[in-house]
Amino acid sequence: MPMLYDYFRSSASFRVRIALELKGIAHDRFQVHLVRDGGEQHAPSYRALNPAGLVPVWSDESGLLSQSLAIVEYLEETAPEPALLPRAPADRAWVRSLALSVACDIHPLNNLRVLKYLERELGASEDARKAWYAHWVEDGLASVEAMLTAHPAASAFAFGETATLADVCIVPQVANALRFACKLSHVPRVRALYDHCMTQPAFQRAAPEPAEPA
Repeated sequence: MPMLYDYFRSSASFRVRIALELKGIAHDRFQVHLVRDGGEQHAPSYRALNPAGLVPVWSDESGLLSQSLAIVEYLEETAPEPALLPRAPADRAWVRSLALSVACDIHPLNNLRVLKYLERELGASEDARKAWYAHWVEDGLASVEAMLTAHPAASAFAFGETATLADVCIVPQVANALRFACKLSHVPRVRALYDHCMTQPAFQRAAPEPAEPA
């Protein structure tokens, strides 16, 4: 059985879980607790799976994969239905650009190791860390809002009438924004997309639920 190594609060892992649920791919999950005992991702046994010490990691008969978007695109190629990317090259590129706006521009500035560095190495207070987080999330989602508003194919989902790679990335980022009480009043299109996606069973099944106390 394929295995997903993840953590319930990891938005990168949430992306992969959404894709797995949309495609109906059977798999097992192994929780890598990112906080307990200093972070299980630092254990040598996990570093053997992913030298970067990050989640998620996907394991199947073909081997190990890290990086959430690489995993999702692998799933797209090995289990192509339902498709998470449109057929036309320009449309595929636009959906990828939305996904990458989250995965490359917003998320790296706000993941756990960055917040811990701000605290431990730079002496940032809790209020300062929250302000850092909110600034980059709110600014990044404003860009996503503008992209969605300008594109004619954006509907209840980011593109067309079914979920795509863009929704797979946007929804976890909004979930994190809500968790950290970020302002979303300036991104009504993004918030509506999140609310719509979270009515869909695949997104609901993939949503963060602790397997054990956080």
